[in-house]
Amino acid sequence: MKKAFPLCAIVVLMALAVSCADAHIKFARMSDKAFENAIEQYAPLADSMMANRPGRLPHSIKPDGTLADVPPISWVSGFFPGSLWYIYEYTGNEAFKAYAEHFTHYLEKIQHVTKTHDLGFMMYCSYGNAYRLTGKEEYKDVVVTSAKSLSTRFSPVVGCIKSWEPRVGCNGVDQWDFPVIIDNMMNLELLFEATRLSGDSTFHKMAVSHANNTMQNHIRHEDYSTYHVVNYNPETGAVEHQRTQQGFADNSTWSRGQAWAIYGFTLCYRYTGDVAYLEIANKLADFVINNPRLPEDAIPVWDYNVGEEGFVPVKEYTPEQIAQKPRDASAAAVMASGMLELATYSNEAQAARLVATAEKMLCSLSSKNYTAKVGENKRMLLMHSVTAFPVGREIDVPLSYADYYYLEALLRWNKIFGAK
Repeated sequence: MKKAFPLCAIVVLMALAVSCADAHIKFARMSDKAFENAIEQYAPLADSMMANRPGRLPHSIKPDGTLADVPPISWVSGFFPGSLWYIYEYTGNEAFKAYAEHFTHYLEKIQHVTKTHDLGFMMYCSYGNAYRLTGKEEYKDVVVTSAKSLSTRFSPVVGCIKSWEPRVGCNGVDQWDFPVIIDNMMNLELLFEATRLSGDSTFHKMAVSHANNTMQNHIRHEDYSTYHVVNYNPETGAVEHQRTQQGFADNSTWSRGQAWAIYGFTLCYRYTGDVAYLEIANKLADFVINNPRLPEDAIPVWDYNVGEEGFVPVKEYTPEQIAQKPRDASAAAVMASGMLELATYSNEAQAARLVATAEKMLCSLSSKNYTAKVGENKRMLLMHSVTAFPVGREIDVPLSYADYYYLEALLRWNKIFGAK
């Protein structure tokens, strides 16, 4: 069953708010300003997309400086409509409800796609939010159908949802027959919700199986860092190897991967109440909170171990590339949102640490160092994110999911502290 924020946690968090009231008033004003900025950026962006690129959704900036947009089949297609739903939720601006409905409908046919594990990102961020905010049955039906499509990728032998089709890993050597990536934890929300909406427990059981295997095989329990990719033998379910595709080294910690894990196990606790998920989420968060490699502004470098001894990179880098160390605002946005929810389930001392870290991340993201000026950044909100440094993909650019989780985190902060 989906868990509400427990009353005891709300009391603790409200006490934190009262104890530093001036800071929280300032933060509430910062949130208001962020959504005002989002209106100014996203309204012209939505109008331009409808007029000039119908059927496409904005995502990033290309190397030549032009807007990078995607078709509905892209794994990132749900984030732009999801952000529009969040702007509508926070502001009540009916124009953004219309924008959100328009761009959400682009994805309608995706509910039947079975060749991607990312249906949670695509369909829950769009249609899930649409149903949550409107209650329209047509949106609920799409969510359940999408979960049915995602469930076809579940293997009872492995106990997980397959991420990619068989391929050779980025080291050019390993064959990945049943690869599962840490990102896939985020797609479990679609399955949990489908059980809640339909009453069919099959989706819930698949999500729990996937989470349990991820907890066992993706996490290094000596320090609670994470692997990016675990490859399973599809015939036996045995782990064949643990690798990376987007991190610095197979044994390093890819920043956004750690963020996906924190957020993913937190949502698993929300839906199941299993304290094992709560404990692991807090240990994953502590890896970040206590990490000496986390920069002063709390926006992580794309991988926590870039250039360090003992971490053999998956490709050869020049000294200049190693020294570059671009930040990943998207990782911070995901972590801030996940940590704020996690704080509502945690004890007082841990909640204080989680809220302080999330607030520091959000204050940095809201500063001129990461928030673009109105009219710039191709009208996307945040600058300085990284998709996949090892393959040179989208480095130091805006990303649609950075904006989405940034807005979600601000919404969560306001809901927790009673401002919205």
